[in-house]
Formats: sequence, C-alpha cells, structure tokens
Amino acid sequence: MASAGAERANMGFISLIVAVATIGGFMFGYDSGVINGTQDGLRAAFHLNDVWLGVAVAALLPGCAAGAFLAGRLADLFGRRAVMMSAALIFVASAVAAGAADSAVLFIAARFIAGLAVGAASVISPIYISEVTPAAIRGRLSSVQQVMIIAGLTGAFLANYWLAHTAGESTAIWHGYPAWRWMFWAQVVPAGIYFLALLLIPESPRYLMLKDRDADAGTVLTKLFGATYAADKVREIRDSLAADHHRPRFSDLIDSKTGKLRTIVWAGIGIAVFQQLVGINIVFYYGAVLWKSVGYSEDMALQINILSGSISIVACLIAIFTIDIIGRKPLLLIGSAGMAVTLGIMAYCFSTASMVDGSLHMSDGIGKLALYSANIYAFAFNLSWGPVMWVMLGEMFPNQIRGSGLAVSGLAQWVANFAISVSFPALAAGVGLPITYGFYAASALVSFFFVKAMVNETKGRELEDMVG
Repeated sequence: MASAGAERANMGFISLIVAVATIGGFMFGYDSGVINGTQDGLRAAFHLNDVWLGVAVAALLPGCAAGAFLAGRLADLFGRRAVMMSAALIFVASAVAAGAADSAVLFIAARFIAGLAVGAASVISPIYISEVTPAAIRGRLSSVQQVMIIAGLTGAFLANYWLAHTAGESTAIWHGYPAWRWMFWAQVVPAGIYFLALLLIPESPRYLMLKDRDADAGTVLTKLFGATYAADKVREIRDSLAADHHRPRFSDLIDSKTGKLRTIVWAGIGIAVFQQLVGINIVFYYGAVLWKSVGYSEDMALQINILSGSISIVACLIAIFTIDIIGRKPLLLIGSAGMAVTLGIMAYCFSTASMVDGSLHMSDGIGKLALYSANIYAFAFNLSWGPVMWVMLGEMFPNQIRGSGLAVSGLAQWVANFAISVSFPALAAGVGLPITYGFYAASALVSFFFVKAMVNETKGRELEDMVG
C-alpha cells in the first residue's frame, strides 16, 4: 500500500500542503533565534542584570512547553489545521507585543505567549505532514520541517545582522525605534503569510476519521491519492481504530495490560529529551554571546551564526535525500557519534582558554579548532537529530495516541530545552565551559546507546502499522 500510495499521489497538492505546514517550522525557528541578536538592546532598554536577561531570553521556553502539551490535545479535539491557524495568529500578536513592550514584565509576557505558538507549531506540523504524505517518502517530506526551522533561525540571524548594521552606533532607526524592536516586528510578515496560506489546505484525513467523518476523510484522501487508494485507506484507518475506538485521551498512553506508560511513549520522550541534552540550543540562543566571549567581534559573531545556519541547512538537505533510503535509526546513530566527538573537542578547546581582562580568550589555532568543531557539530545535529526527531515523533505513535503521545513528548522536549538554556550561563560561570560542554558530549554518547536499545525503525511503514 505504501508504494501504491506514492505512485498515485497528487504530488503537486501534497507539496503545497507540506510547504504551507512547514511555514510553522520557519516561524518556530525565527521566534527561537530572534532573541540571539537582541540581548544588548534588551539589557539597555530595561536595565537588566544577568539574572533578568536570562529570564528574558528563556521566557519563550515555558510557553513552548505549555503550547506543545496543549496543542497535541487540542489537535485531537478541534483539528490539526485549526491549531495551526491559532498559532499563526498568536505569532502575529506576540511579535507586535514584544517589539512594543515598555517594560521587562510586558516583554517577558509577550515572549511567553509567543512560546505557545512555537510549541504548538513544533508538534502539530510533524503530525499533520505525516498524516497526509505517502509512507515511502514520508520521511523526506517531514524532514522539510527541520529545513524550515533552520531557515527561520538563519532568517532571524540575517535580519538581526542587517538591522544592527543599519543602526550602526545609533540607538534608533526607523520612526525613532531601536533595531531590537524591529527584529521582533519583522516576524509579522511571515506569520501573516502562514495564516493566509493555511486557508488553502485541508484538514488531516486521520483526524477526520477520529471524529467519525469518514466521508470527509475519503474526499481529502481522494484528492491526495485518488479514489481507489482512498477507499482502501479509509478501511485501513477504520480497522486500526476499531479495536480501541473512542475519543483520544491521555489515559491511552498507559498500557492496559501492565498499567504502566507504554514503551513507545518512553521512546518518544527519550528521543525528545536527548535532542536537547546535546546542547544544540546553546548555539541558537547564546551563539553570538559565546563567540564574543572568546574574542570575536560582535559583527564577526553574528556572521558566524549565519554561517552555522547555512551549514545546518545543507545538512538538512542531505538528510532529506537519505532518510527514506538508509532509515531514521542509522541517521540518529551517526549523529550521536559525530556530536559526541565534536563536543568533546570543543570541551578541550575551552579548557585551554584563559581569562584576560575579565574575558575568555583562546589562541588563534585553538579558537579556529573550536569554530570548526562547532560547525561540524551543527552539521552532525542537522543531519540527524534535528530533522529525524520530528519525523519520528510525527509518525512513530499509533493513530489512537498520536496527538497525546506527541503532546507528552513535545512537553518533555521543551522542558529539557528550558533546563539546558537556563542552566548554561550559570554552568559556564560556575563549573566552566569545559565541563559544561563535556556534559553535552556525554549526553550525545549516551544517546547513541539509547537509540540502539529503544528506537525502532519506521522507514516505509504505514501509520496504521505503528504499534507500541
């Protein structure tokens, strides 16, 4: 059935759907990365000390955790598309509010609200894409989400760099507002496009089946794959739900035989958490600050962020062309090994640094080695754990628990993101960068063995065949 679906697929329509759904990934990336270039402006505007700056930087993340958790459940109640449209409107409102904030409290509140949209987009786009694409190429199409996340991050870095360069030494640019406010307001354009584009795509057929709207699901599947395939697929989905058909609920995550959380749910939580324990968001959130601390100018640090983003996109493109050939699990294993090595090298590089006038400095040779290792690390992550985690979370759960399973895994992912991001400044100042990066390296090593033991390959399998 998988190959038949791929052969009969209306790829023009499916490509449109994927393009629209992954704008949410772009917004996810932009909203996560925009804070990177605004920290000096925030500190000056709101007179923030290090603690409050850390709160302002991390304020997005609790919102992301809440948004991811709520979105999975709301998607089962109101539909995948409805949740994405709500997220698009929140992106617009929160961008306007963050740029217009006249106090730290209002700014932090706006960023928390933005996090609701980021968290929702992070979990709903993978579900939706996995439910409307052929099994044979599902991994390839689902991986576009990570490309768009990195494109959003890179877009934020480019916009920040251009706005900062335009402002120069001036404290204000257009209409008397400083550059950091325009960095947030720039998000309104892609967020508005996201909302309007969502009007062009249908609801997920599997959600429609969960709501007993079989005829509507058949209409969508017919447009996606043709009438014959649609009729067969409706029967398959109905059969997969028949054994335990009721409104999806969180209690479905408990194995009725053992009374414990299903193994597949633990696997999803583990994949989600390890993606953050390897420290990737330290590059996203603190990249400019980190490279400035080891001797690079602000201008050069922002350019390094752009370079890292570009390398990451190349890695994601390679993942797109290989994920349905060599599979999800091998890519995760390759990524774990590559990250363990490069993070270990970075830990060594930081161990050789010295303090000069209160700032961390490396020799030219070691500084270049750290920079090369950081970019190879970003390449390894975006070849593997970056796209593959979202692909697997969108497809690994059975139909009945897909929304709930992804809600719990998404919550775990954003809680881990928050813990790593908030702890980094304290760890770097306390135990130092060598030990901090050593922990990330150790996490990457442990993730290798976790994948070998807990993760099952999903390449080419229909969603109706997923068990756990």
